Amino acid sequence: MSVDLGLGEVDEAGFSGMVERHRRELHVHCYRMLGSFEDAEDAVQEAFLRAWRGRETYEGRSTFRAWLYRIATNACLDLLAKWRPEPAVGGEVLWLQPYPDRLLDEVRAGDADEPESVAVARETIELAYLVAVQHLAPRPRAVLILRDVLGWPAKDVAEALGDSVNSVNSALQRARAGMREHLPAERQDWTGGEEDAGTRELVRRFTEASVATDIDGLAAMLRDDVRSSMPPTPGLYVGREAVVSDWIESGFEGMKGLRGVLTSVNRQPAVAFYQWQKKEAAYLPLTLDVLRITGGSITEITTFHADQFQRLDLPARLPADGTE
Repeated sequence: MSVDLGLGEVDEAGFSGMVERHRRELHVHCYRMLGSFEDAEDAVQEAFLRAWRGRETYEGRSTFRAWLYRIATNACLDLLAKWRPEPAVGGEVLWLQPYPDRLLDEVRAGDADEPESVAVARETIELAYLVAVQHLAPRPRAVLILRDVLGWPAKDVAEALGDSVNSVNSALQRARAGMREHLPAERQDWTGGEEDAGTRELVRRFTEASVATDIDGLAAMLRDDVRSSMPPTPGLYVGREAVVSDWIESGFEGMKGLRGVLTSVNRQPAVAFYQWQKKEAAYLPLTLDVLRITGGSITEITTFHADQFQRLDLPARLPADGTE
């Protein structure tokens, strides 16, 4: 059924079919706004509920997709008004969660010319971008994402947020300044293509050195200003010496029975680590290291706990021979 006919006569099943094709890209949008995969799920569900309840207000002046984005953006802003955590001292975003690449691929599976394809542009889904966005106040954050990520005109953003065009332009200037302050200066050395041979080799060496708990070998791969964090556990370590000292103090050198599985999340290389558990006679999930690599060196390691493995479609266990 065409939305041009209005939504007042669309039944619940028909409406559900119309909104579901936009679920993934809206989820990515809410994820950018909130930094949390789980909170984004809640925001999308709330947005769909609001859309169903307000379906008769859709007048066709904008596309159905844009109408859903407007509702989802405001659902995120309402959530942030109730729950607005501030990044910790040093810039930590403790609520940050990874996003599976396979789910990003669901959006990209359509026609590359579709407007949905901009929703998962590599530079705006990396963890460094997500962290920088979380430093912005909610409304400038929304303006930045709608204008610079989705490419909306200022007039459409103003209408969506109930602001004036001047207010939107002012908010965008502030948001861009904030992003320049918090974004890394260089792009990562990773595209996901064949040209990543050197970066893949570095990730392989990082994995082998980690499994061997070779701290000296790992340290040689880190850039001087490397950053390391492990959300939601507090603690941001900046600089090779600080990162290595944290590894030593945490007892990493004494860890045995590790195995690494290469993967990728948020369009970045990552390694899922497992540790041998004798009682289980298997390797069980330990941590996930997401790497940012620039200029042939590791510039950031974001480590996530094992509770993220299932969402990322990583094996729940590895048997002794390493096969599933």
